[in-house]
Amino acid sequence: MRGWWQELAGLVLPVDCAGCGAVRVLVCAECRDELSGAVEGPVRPSPRPAGLPVVRAAAVYEGAVRSLLLAHKERGALPLAGVLGAALAVAVVGGGRGGAAGPGGAGEVVLVPVPSARRQVRARGHDPARRIALAAAGRLRRAGVRARVAPVLGLRRAVADQAGLGARQRRENLAGALAVRRGARGLLPGGTRIVLVDDLVTTGATLAEAARAVRAAGLVTGPGAALRAAVVAAPADSFRRIERVPRV
Repeated sequence: MRGWWQELAGLVLPVDCAGCGAVRVLVCAECRDELSGAVEGPVRPSPRPAGLPVVRAAAVYEGAVRSLLLAHKERGALPLAGVLGAALAVAVVGGGRGGAAGPGGAGEVVLVPVPSARRQVRARGHDPARRIALAAAGRLRRAGVRARVAPVLGLRRAVADQAGLGARQRRENLAGALAVRRGARGLLPGGTRIVLVDDLVTTGATLAEAARAVRAAGLVTGPGAALRAAVVAAPADSFRRIERVPRV
């Protein structure tokens, strides 16, 4: 019951920008620019967890971007899914802008959101990653990219709250915790281009565990099959930048 009235209130009542507090606007132009994908690129946490696929992020997790993500996830600012989904869509296509479903050529791309624990979904009133993934898929389709969302992952055991845990503790907390739901093979046939999606990557433990579960279920098979990941934001120090050698 919590989600529908929060979304309705956000549409009809005056709001302030969740990124900077500018009055009477959901997301101001300046904060929207932070999510434009201008810094989009590959990210790699350090240390990199084993099994982590290639990850791309649209924005740096700081300032307004951090505030927007927290407002959506923890404070129920559900209308923010649109602008966050647009940023995620940029990370999904990555180097393949212009109609290709990401690096490697054209074709359908299937977004697989990292699941939240049921208790978190109940407390928040929504599943943040899934909501953003649906918004991203819609944005991609409008841009001519064949895209859909397949929420095939689920938790098969309880996990501790990740807040405050270090990289090693997060890996141990999540080890073996995710599994592909029964019947998922029909949603992800051989040759599927899978993109694991989440709102944020920090240590990479969650995405690495999600990748392990997808691979263990044998879903990354067949010609054209691929597995990678995309997120809205990542810490600044995890972005990998290619140093350009000056011409002599």
